[in-house]
Amino acid sequence: MRIWQADIYRRPLRDEAGNPLWEVVVCEGDRALLIAACPQPSLSSAWLTAQITTAINLHGQPDRLQVFRPQSLSLLETACQSLGLSVEATRHTPQLHALLEQRALDYPHLPNYTGEAYDPVALDRPPPLPLADNLWGESWRFAAIAASDLDLVFGDRPIPIRVWPEALTPQSLKLASTTMVPGVVIYGGRQSMALARWLEQADPVSLHYIPGAPDGLILEAGLVDRWILTTFDDPEAIAAGQTYQQRLQTSQGLHFLLVQPDDSGVTYTGLWLLQTAT
Repeated sequence: MRIWQADIYRRPLRDEAGNPLWEVVVCEGDRALLIAACPQPSLSSAWLTAQITTAINLHGQPDRLQVFRPQSLSLLETACQSLGLSVEATRHTPQLHALLEQRALDYPHLPNYTGEAYDPVALDRPPPLPLADNLWGESWRFAAIAASDLDLVFGDRPIPIRVWPEALTPQSLKLASTTMVPGVVIYGGRQSMALARWLEQADPVSLHYIPGAPDGLILEAGLVDRWILTTFDDPEAIAAGQTYQQRLQTSQGLHFLLVQPDDSGVTYTGLWLLQTAT
């Protein structure tokens, strides 16, 4: 499957008339396929469609276009509709992030640079929202499993909702077999399937232990969504949360979220393999 990653956003540049410049960047892996700028008054989905069409004519039709910036999503969806090109909203665009960061280093050397502070991959993130009480399960715990055992434990189990990206497997990340992969297990009881379905729609990205008063567990989901799964002040849970964060450092950020109806270990409802920057 050929996957392109794309971004279109206002850059810290202006044209000769003083109009802000928007720039579209498209890459495949670490290779830039398209970089084109457009003055803000001329920006339209038709212009963007023409740019992507040019890239397709030069490099062939991809199977999917991935977008990480919420402000870019609707414009790219409209532009790609007539091209029959599927657009996927996802935070997992590391190659595009690297390219945008490299481009940002060039802007101060350009004659039309505005001098404004600019982070090419920063997004406005809303404060986290509490998870609805009717979705939360009966109990939860921090957990860990050796990298070599992840597939043995979960590989053949019939799990109704499973998100297991090949790129995030211990084998793909080249983790040592003894590396402990941390995770969170939620015992949902009667709410197990409702919670798993909600998570499926929310599109989990990563889980973060946040120290505080009280401590908390934050779910990053979608493009910029954040949810407070739970808060706690129990010393044992706090110690387990600290261990969870430490293990993320050795697992390259790899972790898991497991939803099951009870602690029998017989039935699983939902499983997500996730990764966060460490």
